[in-house]
Amino acid sequence: MALRLGILDQSVVFPGLSTQEALQYTIKLAQLGERLGYERFWIAEHHGTPFSAGPSPEVLAAYLLAQTSTIRIGSGGVMLQHYSPYKVAENFNLLATLAPGRVDLGVGRAPGGMPLTTKALQVGGEQQPLEEKLAELDVFLHGPAGEEHPLAGLQANPLPAEAAEVYVLGTSVASAELAASLGYRYVYALSIHNNPEVAAAAFSAYRAQFQAVRGRQPEALLGIAVVVAPTEEEAVELAGEGVNVRITFEDGQTVNVTSLEQAELFIKQSGKAYTKEVKKSNVVHGTVSSVRRQLLELKETFNIDGFIASNLTADVEKRFRSFELLYEAASGIEDSSALEAQVKG
Repeated sequence: MALRLGILDQSVVFPGLSTQEALQYTIKLAQLGERLGYERFWIAEHHGTPFSAGPSPEVLAAYLLAQTSTIRIGSGGVMLQHYSPYKVAENFNLLATLAPGRVDLGVGRAPGGMPLTTKALQVGGEQQPLEEKLAELDVFLHGPAGEEHPLAGLQANPLPAEAAEVYVLGTSVASAELAASLGYRYVYALSIHNNPEVAAAAFSAYRAQFQAVRGRQPEALLGIAVVVAPTEEEAVELAGEGVNVRITFEDGQTVNVTSLEQAELFIKQSGKAYTKEVKKSNVVHGTVSSVRRQLLELKETFNIDGFIASNLTADVEKRFRSFELLYEAASGIEDSSALEAQVKG
């Protein structure tokens, strides 16, 4: 399959489910993705919410690696602002040693939770800019710190034969430029921040500014929410009326959440002046043929290598069926000439 295709699962605790059941569905979805032929399966990091059972992607990733055999498993992503880069490197070096060639490390700059959970996660911690933390993470993923480093000679053991692949997750040109400067792969989350103009500018900046650090090659993925169903009517119904809320605080901090309830809680806990932008959720939806056309158009528009797809359908059978149909939709895309013909046809 020409398109790189992965799944992002948030271990959502839908009404009527226990947290244990939500996690079991995450495991089953990873196994389904492997059987179908998806390239990767990522899990999210969410703190302080009863609606997600996934606060620790590195722990869940270890279990998923043991329950699968070929699909890449990773974080989508680790919220590096809360943690020591050295400790994150230790965690993912261990995972990459246990499962060579199968570990991804997606890194995000969002808080991954409410202001109170951020305070709890950062108690006593030294706050470095994300740029510095990412650079330090790169050091410890690949070997001992050099002589110029304050911790010269320190190594995050075990050092794997093949390090985890690092992806920077973002919703801005700045995040794309950061990924490019460090030679990391990049994912723009259109499902969170539905702004095609910003996405296009981010991918353009990423391609233009990419530095081949350690010989790495650029890879650009688009994060999308997708619903594929047997009929257009069912796809429209399942896509629902969800919203994305972008909160901008007076100090310049921006936060994206997926419900008005989450937005109000975040604003209340922050205690800061803000502005709020509410948009309808951007969900790619339709039948196999119509979704294939939409994927082709997105690939052409943004010049990307593939997709990371999420789905928040509460009905687990329909959610799993959607990922089966999505793989079928993407499997028909083989080369650029076929792509162009299908888009224009």
